[in-house]
Amino acid sequence: MLLTADIGNTSITLGLFEDDALVEEFRLASDKDLPLEEYEVLLKSLFKDFKIDGCIISSVVEELNEKFKTAVKNVFKFEPLFLSVDINTGIKIALQNPREAGADRIANAAGAYVLYEKPVIVIDFGTATSFDIVNKEGEFIGGVIAPGLNLQLKTLNKFTSKLPRIDAAISKRAIGDNTVDAILSGVIRGSASMIDGLVEQCEKELGGRAVLVATGGYSSLIAEYMKRPFDYINPTLTLEGLRYLYRLNSLPAEV
Repeated sequence: MLLTADIGNTSITLGLFEDDALVEEFRLASDKDLPLEEYEVLLKSLFKDFKIDGCIISSVVEELNEKFKTAVKNVFKFEPLFLSVDINTGIKIALQNPREAGADRIANAAGAYVLYEKPVIVIDFGTATSFDIVNKEGEFIGGVIAPGLNLQLKTLNKFTSKLPRIDAAISKRAIGDNTVDAILSGVIRGSASMIDGLVEQCEKELGGRAVLVATGGYSSLIAEYMKRPFDYINPTLTLEGLRYLYRLNSLPAEV
């Protein structure tokens, strides 16, 4: 079975694949201070009933890269594949500096390249809200990065003296008649309006309508307030992209 690990700034998402099927999914906190031994204990506990024979890791948290890679190696007794531009990404990364591309964004672009018609815009609702865009030629050409929902909510609380810390939730109305509803309108409805506007601008630069794919935990929440509906909501796109990349890099080299 294949273990896919997406290490983000807030959480580590683990997916377990048997062939093409995702059979288990787990989420851990991205804790830079957690000792190597604790990560090993977690991996042993979560996967004690499974035979893991391969692993691919994407990470945007530099401090966890070597620690998590070592934990996988110690527990499962093989070297995991680490996603970077140095492996076969299956897609041309047409950025000014390809090494700037986050591993999760490469996985999203690769997954979208395989699964959907092009051009395609992937909107990933994580710590940041990011657009990963594949053009009609099948090239990952870049995208958009903006503060995510929770980051906006935390920032309003941290840098003001009176605004409370709240969680992302349904926005009942655009005009909030209390502080909580006013914040939810600004963050939730505001993010939806931002996405609508940016999709329109991106499609103008692409020269036509794109397939719109959402991934990440808040995609269904935001979809309620958008004028333009998502064509697909795929919460596991990043993991599916990792599965594809592992298989691509495991194929025998052509003679």
